[in-house]
Amino acid sequence: MPPSNRLFDDFARMMTDAAGAAQGVRREAETVVRAQFERLIRDMDIASREEVDVLRDLVSTLRTQNEALAARVAVLEGKLGDRAGSAGAGASEGV
Repeated sequence: MPPSNRLFDDFARMMTDAAGAAQGVRREAETVVRAQFERLIRDMDIASREEVDVLRDLVSTLRTQNEALAARVAVLEGKLGDRAGSAGAGASEGV
């Protein structure tokens, strides 16, 4: 029986070594793929989360300012329309 135990021990050792080598290859492949993806993303010049958050805040602020300016323009146009209307009424009365 001793020869078969040695055979099984050798086979088990070989399988353990093969599994360790497979894990090493897997880790190496993951490292290479991760590096390639990081390089691809860096080359594509994609915005980071922080940059997107800053732009979102900026757009929100600008939208609020734009709405305020639109309201001011509407008020000024209303005043201008009132003046033009009264000037037009005065000119037509004089004819």
